[in-house]
Formats: sequence, structure tokens, C-alpha cells
Amino acid sequence: MSVGVIVVAGGRGERMGTPVPKQLLEIGGKPVLRRSVEAFDAHPRVGTIVVVLPEDLVASGRAIVGATSRPCAFVAGGPRRQDSTANGFAALPAGADPVLVHDAARPFADEALITRVIDAAEAHGAAVPAVRARDTVKRVAADGFVGSTLPREEIWLAQTPQGFRRDVLARAIARGQLGVEATDEAALAEAAGQGVFVVEGGVENIKITTPGDLASARARHPGPLGRVGTGYDLHRLIDGRPLVLAGVVVATDRGPLGHSDGDVVCHAIADAMFGAAGAGDIGAHFPDTDPAWKDAAGLDLLERAAAIVGARGWSVTSLDVTVILERPKLAPHVGAVRERLAAALGLPADAVGVKGKTNEGVDAVGRGEAVAAHAVVVLAPRPVRP
Repeated sequence: MSVGVIVVAGGRGERMGTPVPKQLLEIGGKPVLRRSVEAFDAHPRVGTIVVVLPEDLVASGRAIVGATSRPCAFVAGGPRRQDSTANGFAALPAGADPVLVHDAARPFADEALITRVIDAAEAHGAAVPAVRARDTVKRVAADGFVGSTLPREEIWLAQTPQGFRRDVLARAIARGQLGVEATDEAALAEAAGQGVFVVEGGVENIKITTPGDLASARARHPGPLGRVGTGYDLHRLIDGRPLVLAGVVVATDRGPLGHSDGDVVCHAIADAMFGAAGAGDIGAHFPDTDPAWKDAAGLDLLERAAAIVGARGWSVTSLDVTVILERPKLAPHVGAVRERLAAALGLPADAVGVKGKTNEGVDAVGRGEAVAAHAVVVLAPRPVRP
């Protein structure tokens, strides 16, 4: 039999407090969702994977997850977890049996755990991994007083993946569609009269729910120390336009032609940031066909770029930019440009390099017909504070 897997990633993770769903946040240089999918893609008994996503992310599913050796489909979730599971189940091929259901926010399920669940699901019809409670468990009444102390040896904390023979999961899903509310598939199976066998879970199989969980996971799986991106921008110079570099107006009778203010310094740095974060380029985020960016200030675009990169889990730690302009000389303005950049990105001044060069009369820049900038940016994982 070929095992089918449903990876449920349809939620938004409001408790994380980040502007993007928690399954897209990175741990060790990989999105949480990608780590979860990779665990099943590498398992020798898995045949098919279905990933359930928020509707607006379905088209981006392949880019988020990356290449897989098993067939991997992407479908939209529903308003409740059990609705998302039902949508994923409907997308599985008929021959997928047993079926595992896994929470995408658990990115550290290992092969041995997955195997235990598969074996138990085949033998018993339904299986859930769990770990024993280590602390004394109290039942607390609404008035804040302890109502009772529960026997610790009887308390287990459920995890995923949860495994089911196909017919068992079908009955469980049907039970949910009749109105039964449950927080996991094992509870639906119980409501449908199915016994659920418990297998040993894993202490490393944590669920990423809060900023503290994410910070702890990143500490254990640091991944790359940083990323480097390069950026380039060039604008033709015309009469009557101001020359603005990182918000500093340079006195001259010619300035850059552009849809925005033509700030080559900020544009090159933003492009470098997007490149390092794997977030496309400046044209994708601030297209010159959009009137919203008409005459937009370069520093404003730079701060917006930093927010976009920050939402992907990265922050700028240092940058270096070289401006190539034949005239006027930029030396008197370098200090001001550096200060503006440091303030916009929240960096110390010594983390920002700014240099002015000429092109020695070579090509359009050297003839004074254009201004250009090259930038290098270093990103580091953004700290997550509980």
C-alpha cells in the first residue's frame, strides 16, 4: 500500500504575531512548511502528499515547498481544521492507504516517528503519537481554584502525524461534516466509534505556535549565519530634475529620469535586500506601471523593502553602496547619505558604507549622461521576541 499524507497548513497563526503565516517563517534557512513536507517526501513508504494552504497561497505552494520526489498537490483549506483535512482527503488518490494527517507547524517529525504511526494505523485503524506529561496536571475551576489533580500517568500530550486506515479517516471526516467539532482527527475518529492507539511521540516534535517556540527552534537549528545580495540601478540624467541620493538633495542642474524620484542609492540597496531574501526584485514590488509609486521617495521605498524582508524573517546587518557619477563630486555628501541610510534601516553608522566614484569619462555614465549605483547587503535571521 502507498501511504498518503495531508499536511495541514491552512491557518494564519495569529498567536505568532507576524504579518505572514507562521508556516512561511524560516528556521535554519527553510520555511517551516518546507521542513514539514521534506520529512514525508524522504520517507520510503510515502507515495503522495497533499498540502492544504490558505486560498491566496495555493498558487505559491510549489515555490514555498520546493521540488519533491513524490507527487505533491496544493489545495485550499476551509474555515476549520477539520474542513481543511476534508479538502486534503478529497485530493488524495483513491489508492492512498493508510493516510497521515500532519500539522505543518511541526517541522521536526523524524522517520522513526512517522514509521511508528504508519505501522500502528495499519494494525489498529487509527494511531496518534503522544508524549507523557512530565508535570503534575491540575484541573482548574472557573474561579481560579484547583478543582482536582489528574493522575499524571494517564495524561499524554497528542502530536502529529496522526495515522488512519483510509476507511476510518473517511468515517471520521463524515462525522465532522455532520456537526461534530474537534481539534484533531483522532478526536473525530473517537466520535465515530473508532479506537485510537497511542504510540510514543517525540520531544523534538514540537509545534511552532508562539514567538518563543520559533526562537527556541531557530536556536537549535541555526542554519546559515546570513545571506548576501547585490543590487544595481541606473538612471539617465535630464535637465530640471533634482538629484536625490538616500533623501539627500545634491545641488546640480541635472537629475535622474524615473517614475519615482530616481534615487539610485535606495533602489540599488532595496534590490540587494530582495535578492538576499529570495523575494524577487524592486520592479516586482514597486512597478513603474503603478501610479502609487509615481515620484515615490527612495527612502520610503527602502523602508518598505526592509519591512517586506523582515516579514520573511530577515534583517539588514550591514551594507555597502558605490555611487558612480561624473559630476558633481559626491565627497561632501557621503556623510549625510550614510546617516540617512543608517537611520532608515536602524543600523549603526559603521555598518553602512557609502562611496562615490567617477567612470573616468567612459560610457554614458562617464559622459555625464547617467548615474548608477552598486550595492551589497548582508542579511541575518531576524530576532523573534516572545
